[in-house]
Amino acid sequence: MNSNPSNSFKVIIGSQYFIYFGVLGIFLPFFNLYCYHIGFSGFQIGNISSLRSVVTILFSIVWGILADRFQARRPMYILCCIISTIAWSFFLYTSDYKTMLVIMFFYGIFYAPIISFLEAFTMDVLEKNKEYYGRIRVWGSINFILVVIIVGKIIDLYSIEVILLFILTGSLLQAIISVKMPEIKIEKKEYFTADIKVLFNKRVIIFLFCSFLMLVSHGTFYGFFSIHLENLGYGKTSIGLTWALAVIAEILVMIKSDMIFKRFSLENVLIFSFLVAFIRWAVLFFAQSFLLIIISQLFHAVTYGAFHIASILYIDLLTPDRAKTTGQSVNNAVTYGLGMMVGFFFNGYFFESLGSFNLFFISALIALTGGLIFSGFHLFVNKSVSVHRRRRL
Repeated sequence: MNSNPSNSFKVIIGSQYFIYFGVLGIFLPFFNLYCYHIGFSGFQIGNISSLRSVVTILFSIVWGILADRFQARRPMYILCCIISTIAWSFFLYTSDYKTMLVIMFFYGIFYAPIISFLEAFTMDVLEKNKEYYGRIRVWGSINFILVVIIVGKIIDLYSIEVILLFILTGSLLQAIISVKMPEIKIEKKEYFTADIKVLFNKRVIIFLFCSFLMLVSHGTFYGFFSIHLENLGYGKTSIGLTWALAVIAEILVMIKSDMIFKRFSLENVLIFSFLVAFIRWAVLFFAQSFLLIIISQLFHAVTYGAFHIASILYIDLLTPDRAKTTGQSVNNAVTYGLGMMVGFFFNGYFFESLGSFNLFFISALIALTGGLIFSGFHLFVNKSVSVHRRRRL
């Protein structure tokens, strides 16, 4: 691949991140709040969020395997962008709980693989310069900030129902631009099944399990943080600003990602991320002042920014070329799929009985558990390697 197409592909992929996370910047802070305002209980909100995560688990993997098996990532990506946009449009016509569950199910089927496909496209385009991933991904974070601030103000002036139309508009724009995505062919081999088996080795399984716990710990934040702030008396603009501040911190990490990962190992970055997540949720367990809440949001630079980049690079390191899309899909399914599903369902079920403060305390313990398991396994592997080397000498 020569330099010119590569640069143009980076612009196209950057624009897809820009739109994808712009839409996410509306969905994450405000969709559950929208459900809360139309009368859904915490349990119902948790169910809708969990359903989306369940579908993400199943269909991220299904789409990823199909894309790798038939080398059809690009047409599948375009198809998923288009059909998910059409599915979302049905939210404009109903506020019935059961109907919204059905819509979310069909929306999730086609929305599920979009981000893992994007990650795989990016790894292919960057080739040997994968440490620069953050510089492309950062465009998504930039738009996330713009969107949460602007939409928060618009909701304060008008109505929270406008988020449905905004998400539809962003999804439609992404679907239109998706036809420009690069067609990158990997040399065809006959051992696809053997490549997939790499995902079942102990190192990958431990990593995925600990990443699962990390995302479970984020369930309170992603599912109920906006509701938590509203119950503390903060308005939609303030809520939007707290989300925006978190992503500003995340952007700084992404811009400097090449420097970070040249200096620190992927394993050490992941371990540090678990520790910071424990501290972040512990702060929100007792924080009521806006200053402390803002400080906790700065930790998003590590708990999402550094952790996410390290995870993408780690799973890319552990998977062969013919299984890259599947590897990213499995990672996305286990973390943002299964992890978020369990987190949403657990928090939705206990929201009324325990309250958001206690849920953040439980989140802190879950993040700490993930960090201890991952660091313990990492130390064990390093010790085993050292012993093996001494025996050879």
